[in-house]
Parts: sequence; structure tokens; C-alpha cells
Amino acid sequence: MATPAQWLAGARPRTLPAALAPVLVGTGAAAALDGFRLVPALLALLVALALQVAVNYANDYSDGRRGTDADRVGPMRLVGSGAATPRQVLVAALASFAVAGVAGLALAALSSWWLVAVGAVCIAAAWTYTGGPLPYGYRALGEVFVFVFFGLVAVVGTTYAQTGTLPGLAFAVSVPIGLLIVAILVVNNLRDIEGDGRVGKRTLAVLLGDRATRVAFAALLVVPFVVIAAVGLARPWALLGLAAAPLALGPVRTVLSGGRGPALIGALAGTGLLTLVTGVLLAAGLALS
Repeated sequence: MATPAQWLAGARPRTLPAALAPVLVGTGAAAALDGFRLVPALLALLVALALQVAVNYANDYSDGRRGTDADRVGPMRLVGSGAATPRQVLVAALASFAVAGVAGLALAALSSWWLVAVGAVCIAAAWTYTGGPLPYGYRALGEVFVFVFFGLVAVVGTTYAQTGTLPGLAFAVSVPIGLLIVAILVVNNLRDIEGDGRVGKRTLAVLLGDRATRVAFAALLVVPFVVIAAVGLARPWALLGLAAAPLALGPVRTVLSGGRGPALIGALAGTGLLTLVTGVLLAAGLALS
């Protein structure tokens, strides 16, 4: 039986900025349009956090059953390490999906029932990342889906839940946050590139190769701040998000210098922190604009 500490590690708390930052930015966009609503914002946050934990447990379950987590560097793998049975991790994943579903229904009741359909698609995408007969995470499509769901859908959906509109501002600010979250996945897959290649898991990192993946990661930490600067032309306070840029230096230096294994765990944590701080500052800037 896994200990509470192991269950917490298995939930991969370092990935939670990927859930928190888009909701903050979407809420900032809503505030910029004078449409901020506290209760929908909090429900959107609960949905995002529950979905992130659910997808982490679902990945642990699916990868563990396939045997792709048998030899990994990085966070706790409950099934792969033998700390928990596949059934136990599956139950944890389903429970997290249930929390997200209940919060999503409450959010839809307060805003629009169209969000039920969006939520169903999000849950399906979360499960089929590594689950099901054709997991897209094994076909170099993980980054595309992460950008769509953690960037566009999460940010624009949060704004829509509060304002009832789909403003261009929300789409624009979803781009930098989406790219930063893609960078989290890229450095994670860079860390696992050798093991994934051995077991036939064709992530984008495996497809591109080590060097190209490192260059792509650096680009993913640069382009978001170019987009924020462009948004700042119309919303000057959004430039506050640029203050997070120095936090990119550490992860970029580690990755471009050829860091491997434990060094990339630090780069992953640094990228998560960069994403969170960028989200907080960009959201604050939008709210002030």
C-alpha cells in the first residue's frame, strides 16, 4: 500500500502550475474586460487542478501497465515502482476525474451548458494521452494537445465562463501560457528520451532527437515573451509578465548545456516556476489594464 507521501508524489505536484497559470490568465483577461466573477473563477480553478491530478494518475496507470515506467528518472511512479496496484491508481484517477466533472457541472450551471461538452472533450483528451488503444502521447502529438487544451481551451474557457464571450484578448494571452506548458512537457520528455525510445514510446523528443529537442525547448521559453510584448502594445500593463523572463535563464542554460537525468528534473521544476510566475504577473497586468 502506497503511503500518503507516495500518493502525493504520484500526483506530481510540480506539474500543477500547468493547471493554475491558464486559469489565472483567463481570469485576468476577464477582469480586463470588466467581467471578473469570483465563483466561476474558483470553480474553473478546481476543474483545472482536478484534471491535472487525474491525468497524472491516468498516465501513471497506463504507462505502468504498458511497462514504460519500469526504468525512469524523475517523479514517483506508483504502478511502475510497485508502490500501488494498477487498480488503486485507476481508482485515484477516476476519483479525480469525478471531482473535475462535478465542479465542471457547477461551473456550467453558472455560465453555459456548452461547457459540459467542452469538459467531456477535455476528460477524453486527458485519458487518451497515454490510455486507450491509440494513445496520442505515444505518437508525438502530446505537445499539440497540451497547447490546445492547457493553452487555448483553459484560458479562453476560463474567460468565457466569467464573461460569456470569446474575446480576442483571451486567445492572444493563451498563446504564451500554452507554449510555456508545452515546454514543461518537452523537458519532461527530454529527460525520458532514452527510456521512451527503448520501449517504443514515440514522443516528439524521440522523433526530433536530443539536440533538436533542446533547441526547441529554448525557443518555447523565448517566444512567449515576444507574444506578451506584442499584447503589451494594446494592453501596456500586460508587459508586467515580462518581469518573469529572467527565470527562463536557468532552465535554458541547463538544457542547452547538455544536462541530463537529475539536472533535467531541476530544469522541469524551473520551467514550472517560470510558467506560474508568468501566469501570475500576466494575469495581474491584464487585471490592471
